[in-house]
Amino acid sequence: MKREGKYMLNKVSGLCRSLYIVLAIVAGFVALGGLNVALALVVLGLIAGISMPRDRLVLAAATVIALPLVGTALANVPAIGDKLSAVMTNLQLGVAGALASAMAIFLYELTMDGVKGLTATSK
Repeated sequence: MKREGKYMLNKVSGLCRSLYIVLAIVAGFVALGGLNVALALVVLGLIAGISMPRDRLVLAAATVIALPLVGTALANVPAIGDKLSAVMTNLQLGVAGALASAMAIFLYELTMDGVKGLTATSK
């Protein structure tokens, strides 16, 4: 049963990751008036980050830092540069949300490992 729950959590996280990527692209090109896009991207990212592997934390952090720079460069493309820059900003929100929840889980695990170390008996 525990394995099925983890499998389902990975599926939901993967779906949210796909949704924030698609939403980031669509919202960069089309105005979505009735939707708080920034909030939706961050919430989807938070859910997506639940199953982020530890070995992707540094890559995600680098991506969050690099996306605004890429957006600034793409802003110079004639006709659609502002839209491409908006896509990069939107992607940054999603990845930042994912990184936040993944880091929170990582820090929780570190804390629990430290607490367990205090109660362990030495031989």
